[in-house]
Amino acid sequence: MAPVAPRLIVTRPEREAAEWVAQLTTRGLAATALPLIAIGPCTDPAAVQALADARERLAQAPGYRALMFVSSNAALYFLPDALPLPAGTRAWAPGPGTARALEQMGVHAAAIDGPAPDAPQFDSESLWRQVGAQVRPGDRVLIVRGRSAGVHESAEGSGRDWLARQVQAAGGQVDWAVAYERGAPRFTQGQKALAQAALQDGSLWLLSSSEAVAHLGEALAGQSFAAGRALATHPRIAQTARAMGFGHVRECRPALEDVVASIESAP
Repeated sequence: MAPVAPRLIVTRPEREAAEWVAQLTTRGLAATALPLIAIGPCTDPAAVQALADARERLAQAPGYRALMFVSSNAALYFLPDALPLPAGTRAWAPGPGTARALEQMGVHAAAIDGPAPDAPQFDSESLWRQVGAQVRPGDRVLIVRGRSAGVHESAEGSGRDWLARQVQAAGGQVDWAVAYERGAPRFTQGQKALAQAALQDGSLWLLSSSEAVAHLGEALAGQSFAAGRALATHPRIAQTARAMGFGHVRECRPALEDVVASIESAP
């Protein structure tokens, strides 16, 4: 008899977690959503003004050579007031989830750039290999991102900072816009009980953010993670999970097919 795949705990923000659970379920896998990051609109007045300024510049000539969206949420919170994109403006996506969100919002697939399908990681470094030649001296690139409402600024932010330096080294200019805020979720008693059980019953945690791992540690302060099993979608996230105390941590690319293959091969 073939081994039964473990239950997967999907920790992405609520909207994305629901999509992943649906896709995993269609593959015959048991999956449960337990969002570890809450997403909402940016409320800081200075950031809100900067966001409005970026949208205004986008509509003016020469505008932006490209918009780099750090996540699907960056696209969802920026684009409703900025569509359609001006002709010649590229949309950069660090992974397939962001590219898919851009298409769903009406950005033509031909205007979207992302890492090569066989890239070892879907991140800023892989993205730059595909888009670096687009940037000419004097071009402006807008990086649309989120910000933490609490004390945690995600370690993954180093990727967007690295990409900004590459743009500048190529002679381009970089603007920033904060489109949304991330925060810690408030667990219900049922969610807390689910999390505690999932650390002991062999469930496999799908971890896609170092910030989410930190939120889990805060929600379960004093809890042992030694029996916990995790699947991390980036080496930095895996390192955070190990530092948290997860006893078994594996790494895989964040694409659905790679995640499914890792789940089905999990010991």
